[in-house]
Amino acid sequence: MTAHRLVDRRLLLRDMGKAGLALMVLGVAACSEEPTENATPTEEPDPSSTAGAPTTSPPSTAGEAPTSSSALTGAGHDWHRVDLGFVSAYILYRNGEATVVDTGVDGSAMSIESGLGQVGLGWGDVSGLIVTHRHPDHQGSVQGVLANTPPDTPWHAGAADLDAITAPHAGQAVGDGDVVGGLEIIESPGHTAGHICVLDTASGILVAGDALNGENGGVVGPNPGFSDDIDLANASVTKLAGFDYEVVLFGHGEPVLEGGSTAVTDLAATLG
Repeated sequence: MTAHRLVDRRLLLRDMGKAGLALMVLGVAACSEEPTENATPTEEPDPSSTAGAPTTSPPSTAGEAPTSSSALTGAGHDWHRVDLGFVSAYILYRNGEATVVDTGVDGSAMSIESGLGQVGLGWGDVSGLIVTHRHPDHQGSVQGVLANTPPDTPWHAGAADLDAITAPHAGQAVGDGDVVGGLEIIESPGHTAGHICVLDTASGILVAGDALNGENGGVVGPNPGFSDDIDLANASVTKLAGFDYEVVLFGHGEPVLEGGSTAVTDLAATLG
């Protein structure tokens, strides 16, 4: 796919701060056995258990990750972050409409409702749901979310993962170049066969799911312990390096706010 090039990213990031956009990363601890808020960011629960294993990919450092909401700007989506403890769900919103990206583990719907309220929105303002992949820590509350949003709210996932996601109504398969609520879909298989990432070109934000992880303020690769095909997953890192974005938002780990695509490019160079 042709890479999207945005002019003078650092100037854009500065100007974005003036407009006061926000993104919300939502979360709640799934249960007392789950890792705490201070757990290693790249630990990921096993799709069939709650055990985690750290990634071995070397970190590529970028801007310092925030511990609370930060403002960015552009014609894209607003954001604000709240930590789940070991996984994150996201609300991307603009012009009074929201797209939820991932839903956390089962029982997270009320935390997403709370997050909507914190940005002045409610369930009725959710126009769509995107699930980055089939693992239960990302799609565990799909039913809970869709039970509260307007009837037949569309939800989307990669074709290879779609049938593994339980929902009250049929979802729509999406792939490279598809646009959902102003957000571009990027196929990024390897962690799972149907893994997708979400790119807001206007704001320079990449929602990476588990195709990438955050660690020590930088970017590391997909977790080999929980990836179906690590070689394919590493190839997806190289693919993601071909797009322009400043911010990277992970399923596991602290967001990177500046120099995101440069950090991913540097990481890709270390992956065989």
